[in-house]
Amino acid sequence: MSEKKKANKFQDHPLHSLLAGLVAGGVEATITKYKGPLDCLTRTVREQGFFALYRGLSALVIGTAAKAGIRFLTYEEIKKLLADENGHVSGPKSMIAGLGAGMTEAILVVTPTETIKTKLIHDSQREVPKYKGLVHGVTTIVRQEGFGGVYRGLFPVMMRQGANQAVRFSTYSTLKQELQKWTTPGQPLPWSVTFAIGAVAGTVTVYTTMPLDVVKTKMQGLHAKTLYKNSFHCFWTVVRNEGVLSLWKGATPRLSRLLVSFIGKSNGVKSDPYLPLHY
Repeated sequence: MSEKKKANKFQDHPLHSLLAGLVAGGVEATITKYKGPLDCLTRTVREQGFFALYRGLSALVIGTAAKAGIRFLTYEEIKKLLADENGHVSGPKSMIAGLGAGMTEAILVVTPTETIKTKLIHDSQREVPKYKGLVHGVTTIVRQEGFGGVYRGLFPVMMRQGANQAVRFSTYSTLKQELQKWTTPGQPLPWSVTFAIGAVAGTVTVYTTMPLDVVKTKMQGLHAKTLYKNSFHCFWTVVRNEGVLSLWKGATPRLSRLLVSFIGKSNGVKSDPYLPLHY
């Protein structure tokens, strides 16, 4: 079998999408952990030291790599089921595939890793932190709260991840398909155009789903169990106490982080010509 045929065969294998996601996710996590408002950055370094910027990084890297792998694998498999006889997937079908991928990653990976990451970060802000690291933090949380402790906020995470991927994949796919009509058949879009499409898709995704992200983060905090009855109660509490606009608090740094992660995914995946580049 020729090398080209072997490569094509590998591209059709589910592990192909899983590997692409793992590579992209790992790169994304390691280069985007530092992004945030300037005042937050300087205060964190001044009060907790430089290495406080890495707090929760282990959980983030592991979780991001795993969720990206699951996301791409699920998205590709659902897309195959929804494709027409020519292998084409419309915008609405791409949205359905993204929704399914987002909810799958939320259940299998995102909820426990995001909960652990959030608790570790909040704990680090105490005068005397309770958790001594990732492993100690996980074992302590499970011992004191049960496995439900690492699945805190499952509903808002499912809603956020489902909406994230539905909006992101459908927006990206639709824009890409429209622009490819203006190029030579079979010729890939320039990297600059791909980045621009990803930036637009990311902007739409962030500002559409930011309220879900705010609720998710608050539901996974150290004191969420005593402050909020459920996700809906959390939503109304935030609106009542902080105002409607607080639901978009942190949207700009989140968008900055997403754009940087887009570059990381591009560089992480394009190093292997047989790995697909999806966002």
